[in-house]
Amino acid sequence: MRAQGGAESWPDSEGAAPLAPRARLLPALAAVYRAQLSRARVARIPLLFVATFQSVGIMILMRGVVDGGDEARAVVAGSSVLVVAFVALNLLAQYFGQLRASGGLDHYATLPVPPAAVVLGAAGAYASFTAPGTLVTAVVGSVLFKLSMVHLWVLAAVVPLSGAALAGLGAALGLLAPRQELATLCGQLGMSAALLLGVLPADRMPAPIGYARDLLPSTYGVEALARSFDAHPDWLLVAADLGVCAAVGVVSLAVATWAYRRAAVR
Repeated sequence: MRAQGGAESWPDSEGAAPLAPRARLLPALAAVYRAQLSRARVARIPLLFVATFQSVGIMILMRGVVDGGDEARAVVAGSSVLVVAFVALNLLAQYFGQLRASGGLDHYATLPVPPAAVVLGAAGAYASFTAPGTLVTAVVGSVLFKLSMVHLWVLAAVVPLSGAALAGLGAALGLLAPRQELATLCGQLGMSAALLLGVLPADRMPAPIGYARDLLPSTYGVEALARSFDAHPDWLLVAADLGVCAAVGVVSLAVATWAYRRAAVR
């Protein structure tokens, strides 16, 4: 553009416009969470139905060999947390594996949002998406095995804490797997481990399998929920199990955030 005196007027090249400030963690986390939750409602409702139906079917099958007592509590608690494992571990591993393979991470990398917001938002959306199926499974199991539902409010802590631990693990598997097929395989194997080690009563497992069960994050959510079916639960043990879930969740989400940064720059 020319000025009236004929001289050209250009913006000062040395005074380049500053970039927009980077989004803060909490607003960015809320935005990613809402976007992922909206996407999950559309695409994942049929899969949530399958996960719930699968868990209820397992309880019906186990009803033929388990009468009650500690074994019944373990079956119902394990089947309920299995819904969380199916969605938060299995589907999230597949989602991030597909996102990495298709180049979708490049889109998130161009946004001015912290990497932790992307991982935590997706993990939170997938974990919270499991709440209805987990509640339905727990109620059906309680009726089927004649267990008390007085303390089912414990699910309000079991679902987010177990979900955080399993979602972080699923995201890390999806982001670290070199191929999309391997991410899918790892998610399926993780869900199978949650099925075999979480639903079957612990006292019927061989000792080496019991050690593997102790390494699975969902085990402590299962234990916390199973204890809540007692007439007088030991709340200190319930809190300890939930504390382990919380600690594992923090570690697994931190690993997933590191894996996201690693995958986004490649």
